[in-house]
Amino acid sequence: MKSAWNAHYLDGKTAARRPATVELTPTGLEIKTEDGGTFRWAFREIRQTQGSYQGEPVRLERGREIPEAVVIADADFLTELHRRVPDLGMRFHNPARRRLRLHLTILAAVLAVGLSAAVYLWGIPAFASILTPFVPVAWEERLGNSVAEGFAPPDKRCGDPDRLKPIRQIVTTLTAPLSWQPYPLRVIVVNEPVLNAFALPGGTIVLYRRLLEKTDAPEELAGVLAHELQHVLKRHTTRAMLQQASSAVLIAAVTGDASGAMAYGLNSARLVGELRYSRQNEEEADVEGMKMILEAGIDPAGMIRFYERLKKEGPDLPEALGFLSTHPATGDRIEKLRAIARESGRRPVKLLPQLDWKEFRNFCKSS
Repeated sequence: MKSAWNAHYLDGKTAARRPATVELTPTGLEIKTEDGGTFRWAFREIRQTQGSYQGEPVRLERGREIPEAVVIADADFLTELHRRVPDLGMRFHNPARRRLRLHLTILAAVLAVGLSAAVYLWGIPAFASILTPFVPVAWEERLGNSVAEGFAPPDKRCGDPDRLKPIRQIVTTLTAPLSWQPYPLRVIVVNEPVLNAFALPGGTIVLYRRLLEKTDAPEELAGVLAHELQHVLKRHTTRAMLQQASSAVLIAAVTGDASGAMAYGLNSARLVGELRYSRQNEEEADVEGMKMILEAGIDPAGMIRFYERLKKEGPDLPEALGFLSTHPATGDRIEKLRAIARESGRRPVKLLPQLDWKEFRNFCKSS
């Protein structure tokens, strides 16, 4: 019987992923890194954050604000864990239940079709929250692309792909520490003097020219993008849009119907502009966005500085109101970001050191 599994260990302080092996003990895990480090985690300290789906690596974390993590590619690890320590119950996912979950997913889709009328009468918003985890990623991508075509048509977009390379580099830096993410991420810059940015389902972020011009450093833009990436990865935008959708679109979402996504996309641009995330969603995007900044080794002061400047200038900056209304930079939220940033305790690496940012941020106006 296998006793050790290859893994990667993240210490919660740097973005480095250190090769390691993980062994099961009667009370927890013993993690040994290739550079000689040994760590012992008790089962009661561990939570599982990934690995519930077929093909998804197992990610276990210890700690709260910026946790340590270990990522194991072999899902048999979970099977062996339940065999050796069966009394762990629901603390860790049991792969043996996946077939049951598949049957339940199919049943949920059938029920969604049969009960759509009743759901509409009882309240689509509540149902949308339950439905979102079952929406296929491919459907989200088609919906996001169709909305982007209507909201940011090609003739309003800034620059050729080469001019957008620094922004793509920032996104790559932010997402490099992630062990798994399902979306093809892209940023569209719109040539309009609007101070706003928002996420679409399926991995697209729309960034307006005025917001880019308002940033003083790449670290500030990284803070905005990290926040929006969390809305994508946590599927906040998909959930919010489904809450405003018709029952026919909800059924299309469950079944992955492309025509339903396209039909809804034709009328979704207005809805995107009106979306307001819940306070919980905004706080989650803040906190997880700041963690993403720290894990990528980016200076967290940029994100905080940009939010503080918009909050300070908001009353005298009418064009900022749209951004601030969807990203309320209240004092307590900024203070929470500062507290998380202080936990880092390490020197960040400067983003794009060879780039003249003040020249780059204006490229859209001159293109």
